[in-house]
Amino acid sequence: MIDYKKHKSNFSPYLEKLYQSDKPMIIYKFIDGYKIFTDFSKRIVLNKSNIENFLNNITKKKFKREQDLYVGFFGYEILCNLLNIRIKNQKKNGFYKGLFYKPETIITLSKKIKISSTLKKQNFNYHFNQTKILKPFKVNINFEKYKRIFNLFSKKIRAGETYQIKICTKYKNKSEIDPVSFFWKLMKANSSPEAFMIRDKNYSIVSCSPETLIEKNGLKVTTKPIAGTLKKNQKLNKSKALNFFKNNNKETKEHNMIVDMERNDLSKICKPGSVVIKRKKYVEEYKHLYHYVSTIEGKLKNNVNLKDIIKSMMPGGSVIGCPKIRTLQLLNGQEKEGRNIFTGSFGFIKFNMDMRFNIIIRSILNYKNVSEISAASGVVLDSSSKKEFSENYIKAKSLLELFK
Repeated sequence: MIDYKKHKSNFSPYLEKLYQSDKPMIIYKFIDGYKIFTDFSKRIVLNKSNIENFLNNITKKKFKREQDLYVGFFGYEILCNLLNIRIKNQKKNGFYKGLFYKPETIITLSKKIKISSTLKKQNFNYHFNQTKILKPFKVNINFEKYKRIFNLFSKKIRAGETYQIKICTKYKNKSEIDPVSFFWKLMKANSSPEAFMIRDKNYSIVSCSPETLIEKNGLKVTTKPIAGTLKKNQKLNKSKALNFFKNNNKETKEHNMIVDMERNDLSKICKPGSVVIKRKKYVEEYKHLYHYVSTIEGKLKNNVNLKDIIKSMMPGGSVIGCPKIRTLQLLNGQEKEGRNIFTGSFGFIKFNMDMRFNIIIRSILNYKNVSEISAASGVVLDSSSKKEFSENYIKAKSLLELFK
């Protein structure tokens, strides 16, 4: 894996000018390095009325070169809109429901730096935005409020309305940030498979998301659900973490439910009998925690379109709960603040319909000089409200530390 330090040693005057400019850009982690997208010829703001046209129009375009794609995100609310699930009486900050960009320049950071662009000339306006913390972080709900929601959802679980549900807590402060600096600091401290950064004129997102929700190549589609979290300590290693997950009834039930749900989600769009668990119940290691993971693959039906794929797979079940639709309805009835990007999906769609999308967690959204970090942990029948509330903080910790 190509890491942060190797990229920093491969100095590029072009990259330094780009990083210290005001030019909108996206950095996205790939298996063998990173890709940077910039010089956007289109910027498509999604809403309830245009999302279907956006998805339908992609299939009409031709894929001829590397730049023939859109890269961006679906927010939580617009994914609920696609499923005809209502969100009412929530506090919102006016952030975009979804936003996609058409890049004309793509920089690949691997063993070497490769710049591919349809433009003959590059222009940069120097604009370095130093990080400033204007007010400290506060959590949007305290433990007592969390516990009331937890107890209500526990009753819903006992009544059979849901089997698992993920309660969101949000940490917010007033701040200005340099997202490029934050991103590379985060990659140095806590690199993850689905990390990304967006810098635009009026907002930024920095994320160390670990979970691949959809990876489509031709008819092959893969999902990698994460369900199970263990805080790291000096006595633990990956082998001991795996034994903990396998021998813990709560973590095993949670993982099995999410794997079954995502197998079912894939089965809606895949050929009968083609959905298989490719790799079952393994552990991935991160800075502050271990995760319990499985990998599932399937072969798409021939007549499946982009809308079918998005509706079937999003929002990702591992960060919502099970069953998905009823659980979304319960969450939207209790959460008093909009999730914005949290539990939405970031990624790309090529004009040949190949795509890769993550689940947006472990992320900082900075908008109108307010930074917000959201986290959620799973409530099942055997859950403890105190443990789940603490787990949310553990998940947010590596991002909170960037502000120190």
